[in-house]
This record gives sequence, C-alpha cells and structure tokens, in this order.
Amino acid sequence: MSKKKEVDKDTLVNREINRLTKLFQDIDRNKRLTAKGLIEEAAYMRVTLAELKEEIDKHGPIDEMPQGDYSILREHPALKAYNTMVQRYTNIIDKLTNLHPKEEVKKEVDDGFEDFVMMK
Repeated sequence: MSKKKEVDKDTLVNREINRLTKLFQDIDRNKRLTAKGLIEEAAYMRVTLAELKEEIDKHGPIDEMPQGDYSILREHPALKAYNTMVQRYTNIIDKLTNLHPKEEVKKEVDDGFEDFVMMK
C-alpha cells in the first residue's frame, strides 16, 4: 500500500509541475532553469501540504503525548510541519511570480472631463 501511495504522490506532483509550468511559461529563457527548480519544489510542497492538511483534519490540531503517569497536550507535529511549509511554499510562489515578465501599466489618456467637472 505504501508503494501505491508513493505512485499517487508522484503522479500528483507531476500534474502540479505541469500546471505551474503552463502558468509560468512566459518566463524569460535565461531564468527558466531557476524557475524549473522552483516549480518542482513548489509542486512537491503543494502535494505534501494537502497530505498534511488531511492528517490534521483526521487527527485534529492538538496531539496528546504520554509522559509516564500523565500526558500533555501539544501542537500536532503535522500542524507544525504544515505551518512551516506553507510559509516556504508562499515564498517560492512569490519568487516565481517575480520571475514572470512585468506587464506595462497603461496610463489613461486625459480627456479633460475631470478638469471640466472640477471647474463647476
């Protein structure tokens, strides 16, 4: 069963790589190698984040840890990993977005309407 899950994860990662590659296909040729690595990492992180989220939903955000005669409540390890990874995922997506070519902002042509209204 573990082998089956790994195949599924690889398939999901490859789908995410394809999705992100299409989104960032306009990146400059010189930056594509950098983008490729970031896309692969982001794809893996997104699939892993989904798995961690599933684990948190299944077991809850709080974990009971036995300590001899008593037990303590702590943050679930999956939640801790999720919180760290989601920050890194966001950072990678931000870096990819910054590699994307900037769109030129078109200035509006002044038609004189605003001046006309302000004179009244």
